[in-house]
Amino acid sequence: NWKPLETLSELITIEKDSHQKLVLIFKHSTRCSISRMALKQFEADYNIDSSKIDAYFLDLLNFRSVSNEIANKFLVEHQSPQLLLIKEGKCIYHASHSDIDAEVIASFLKEIK
Repeated sequence: NWKPLETLSELITIEKDSHQKLVLIFKHSTRCSISRMALKQFEADYNIDSSKIDAYFLDLLNFRSVSNEIANKFLVEHQSPQLLLIKEGKCIYHASHSDIDAEVIASFLKEIK
């Protein structure tokens, strides 16, 4: 249930929406086998109700300016693949490569309850 992330204006929406519920951003390089494997594993393990979290997918090769702005706006060094968790307009967690883990995202939701 990915929402595509393709414009800079969507980052404003993400920041605003993150005050109501968690927002996840998955930055993916479509030319990278490591990124493809990380995405596949994450999707296989991800079982979170979409009413509790918004999940955005960024094809960073086609939308490089959005990827760069994510790094600037949320103060994280660019990685690929990369997962960010946004809450109240701030990145509260980020991981890249083999550290991307759907269970970690689920644990953040449990803490919020």
